[in-house]
Amino acid sequence: MSDDRYFDNEHGSRHDRDRDRDRDRDMQMDDRDGDDRGRGGKGGKVFYKKKICKFCAQKLKIDYKEAETLRRFITERGKILPRRITGTCAKHQRALALAIKQARSIALLPFVAD
Repeated sequence: MSDDRYFDNEHGSRHDRDRDRDRDRDMQMDDRDGDDRGRGGKGGKVFYKKKICKFCAQKLKIDYKEAETLRRFITERGKILPRRITGTCAKHQRALALAIKQARSIALLPFVAD
């Protein structure tokens, strides 16, 4: 008799509830196609141009004394731009951040915008 309580109750068995929950989750996932979201319904996949590291490609050296070169890698407010925006590699991003901080400390670059 005690086994009937688990299978014949008004809520159904645990197995049935899990199956229903999984089915509902699958239906929600089907509604969210990643192909046309946020692009005005054009459809298809969007391919972005791969960003390459300017310092690797052109064999440039990062120098804290070249303020104009470093200025391209900071925002108008003085924040250092991240790798995903600039396209620099991890090695050069670390050196770039260090050079920007050195240039700030000797007043070649501003810490914040005016």
